[in-house]
Amino acid sequence: MSQTSTAIIGAGVMGETLLSGLVRAGRRVDHLLVGEKRAERAHELEERYGVAVVSNVEAAARADTLALVVKPQDMAEVLTEIAPSLRPGQLVVSLAAGTTTAFIESLVPEGVAVVRVMPNTPALVDEGMAAISPGSHCSEAHLAEAESLLASVGRVVRIPERQQDAVTAISGSGPAYIFFVVESMIEAGVHLGLPRATASDLVIQTLVGSAKMLRETGTHPTVLREQVTSPGGTTASALRELEVHRVRAAFLAAMEAARNRSRELAEGS
Repeated sequence: MSQTSTAIIGAGVMGETLLSGLVRAGRRVDHLLVGEKRAERAHELEERYGVAVVSNVEAAARADTLALVVKPQDMAEVLTEIAPSLRPGQLVVSLAAGTTTAFIESLVPEGVAVVRVMPNTPALVDEGMAAISPGSHCSEAHLAEAESLLASVGRVVRIPERQQDAVTAISGSGPAYIFFVVESMIEAGVHLGLPRATASDLVIQTLVGSAKMLRETGTHPTVLREQVTSPGGTTASALRELEVHRVRAAFLAAMEAARNRSRELAEGS
């Protein structure tokens, strides 16, 4: 083929997110394939994006790069199905949480390159954070291609695979922690007498603005926090309560629990 072709196997929410990101990033639709078994879903994707929707086996046979956007518990079945169609030099990019490159390599032909990815849900609005790790047959070109795929829906960082469990705990599960804090602040606003819609607007814009300050100023969060905290003021009173309730320690314990669970899932694969 004159240009690298990519197939996305698994056309759920994240699979379609990746597909739409690639199309918006300028990937030619005649170099994109989707593996999808449900006829109704296949028709929907063909209509929406103009891509060819084929069987998983055909996608594996035709594409140079395969993005596997399937549930971890379905990975073995999908790999067993497509393995006879894979060939050395192809790239398999796995977005399945907790699935190691060693596990994938054990089910595909020798010489197939594997990259493991931990994405997160803000990819849905092109603000994803993906961490990628190479397997044992992965060249710089393979890693760069995986990076290019994920860059279409956000930011990408390269890490050693041993750090993937920690990444899962921080950015993979991280959006849920943020939503939990936002939910709690909105409830507090209602408790303090604000209409729920007003409390929601206040909290969400405060979150967006604070995140933008962090990204655009490059200033350490401690410095930004201190700028808001006047001695003896309202913010100082609130932060004292957070310290009394050991919120910082609770976050550490929560992320350790997520890291440990990620390890257990990987060991079970």
